[in-house]
Amino acid sequence: MYDALAHRVRRAVLDALVERDGQTLFELTTRLVTDGVTTGSRQAITQHLDVLEQTGLLRIERVGRQRIHRVDLTGLRDICERWRLHPGPPDADQAGSR
Repeated sequence: MYDALAHRVRRAVLDALVERDGQTLFELTTRLVTDGVTTGSRQAITQHLDVLEQTGLLRIERVGRQRIHRVDLTGLRDICERWRLHPGPPDADQAGSR
């Protein structure tokens, strides 16, 4: 999982899916190229999507002829639980102690 997250394009794919889940390859490729994340081909993006799927960070559903990509952060939640990491603004803890 850490290797999958080490690549900036794969992190950008997850960012795009967290912002709007359920995108097709065409939508993701358009977004990544428009945002300047990559000039890569659909084949290159597909390889990144395959890596994310193999690590469990992404699920692919077939709807007709399209493949819909959905983010799955269950594995990351397990990591946060392991080290008791809780997302949130750092000032929230300090405000509570005042």
